[in-house]
Amino acid sequence: MKQIILCTLVLALIAGCGGGGKQVTRLDPNSQTDLSGRWNDTDARLVARELIDDCLSRPWLDNHVKDAGKQPVVTVGTFSNETSEHINVDIFIEDFERELLNSGRVQFAAGKPYRAELRQERQEQQEFASRETVKKMRNETGADYMLFGSVKTITDQEGNKQTVFYSTDAELINIETMLIVWKGNKKIKKGISQGKTKW
Repeated sequence: MKQIILCTLVLALIAGCGGGGKQVTRLDPNSQTDLSGRWNDTDARLVARELIDDCLSRPWLDNHVKDAGKQPVVTVGTFSNETSEHINVDIFIEDFERELLNSGRVQFAAGKPYRAELRQERQEQQEFASRETVKKMRNETGADYMLFGSVKTITDQEGNKQTVFYSTDAELINIETMLIVWKGNKKIKKGISQGKTKW
């Protein structure tokens, strides 16, 4: 009986130490990685960078500075995912915000997720902070423009081959006049082969 138990334990140990374990490799976050062919971090980063570069190179920016005498204040509105894939638009929006802010050419107003908490903090300061450090109510810097956008896909498939076409559209709208001052688009097309396996 002891030999049977010992053999069972040895076999379990051998099976547990087999070559089927998980292997983790650290990658450069800026490296291009396409495993599934679906939208990924590289796509989000490249699209954000190219769209913002295009946005900041257009006449609306110089026109605003000329008319207002100061940098425009921008905030990000809704970015919608109109694809069949799960795309974390929050990461996408963060990329847009970072590229806009780090350009040094616009000022950036806090987006909706932060406004309520900041206003609550100011409200509490009215009661609990010293007169010298309390922050004023109704003294926010209003944004001049809001950026909106969407990601859409078209998929074409034949046999074990598939192409996925991503189209990201963005537009910048003057909040006061509701005039669209810039529209941009970035396209990505991916070809995916699956060997002889059917989809």
